[in-house]
Amino acid sequence: MDLVLVFAALMGFAILLYVLLDGYDLGIGMLMPAAERKEQELMVASIAPFWDANETWLVLGIGLLLVGFPVAHGEILGALYLPVAAMLVGLMLRGVAFELRVKAEGWHRELWNWLFWAGSTLASFAQGLMLGRYVTGFEAGLGYWLFAAVVGASLCGGYVLLGATWLVLRTRGELQEKAVRWARWGLMWVALGIALVSLGTPLASETVRSRWFDFPRTLGLMVLPAATVAIGLWVWLTLGKSDSKPFAGAVAIFVLAFMGLAYSLFPYVVMDKLTIWDAAADDSALRFVGVGLVFVLPFILAWQIYSHRVFRGKVHQGIYER
Repeated sequence: MDLVLVFAALMGFAILLYVLLDGYDLGIGMLMPAAERKEQELMVASIAPFWDANETWLVLGIGLLLVGFPVAHGEILGALYLPVAAMLVGLMLRGVAFELRVKAEGWHRELWNWLFWAGSTLASFAQGLMLGRYVTGFEAGLGYWLFAAVVGASLCGGYVLLGATWLVLRTRGELQEKAVRWARWGLMWVALGIALVSLGTPLASETVRSRWFDFPRTLGLMVLPAATVAIGLWVWLTLGKSDSKPFAGAVAIFVLAFMGLAYSLFPYVVMDKLTIWDAAADDSALRFVGVGLVFVLPFILAWQIYSHRVFRGKVHQGIYER
């Protein structure tokens, strides 16, 4: 068994789960200003049992990068120092605002609601900015930074889509109707973002360009954009008709995008500079950490499944704020 491949797959799995699970949290945070006070209470209640645990996957993904690929860890976090710092500030601001808004009254409560929005937006944009910089191998130049900013804005749209479809799944009545409208806007935002990023990525990276347009070997890759378009249309058509299908479709869009990203990057852990084997720790270190993962990872997965099962269903007024 190639332990390096196993650790790379586990790191990718952890990052994907973080994006999907914390993504709907961040999306709901960005939607807060568009809702009324009673609706905001329901929005917060829909994520209250999950949001803290969802960030576990971010910690696990970064931990696997540090332990499994220490050379890449230093280079990646060194190159992304400022956006990482911005993301952490956003996540901390969101966490503090999430808790203190419950205790606040009057204008203080509105202030914490806006800070919850600001923290969610900052963290989301910073994550997309990091992804854009990572795909281009941290190349210098205004064009590369503009590309990263487009990726950041596109990821914000993706999180809004996840958050809105989560509300469709978890709420009813007027808020659910609003969530359907928000989801349609989010879907159009995502469609525009995917189109711009798909046009910009081959221009920003010669490696990606050669992989995407190496015909006829890459004809099978065309399944991913075709499936993405089909699922996007399916989400649009099921909005307002089904509670669960739009969220499932939004998750599928992210999974397909992740598959395309993995195809474009592999085997590099730092684009055009370090492969996963170049940056990997010694096999003895990977085996030692792997033993711990065998015990820890099933517990994390089991807890996530259990908590989502226990707190499934529609939320109602007063369930979180008393």
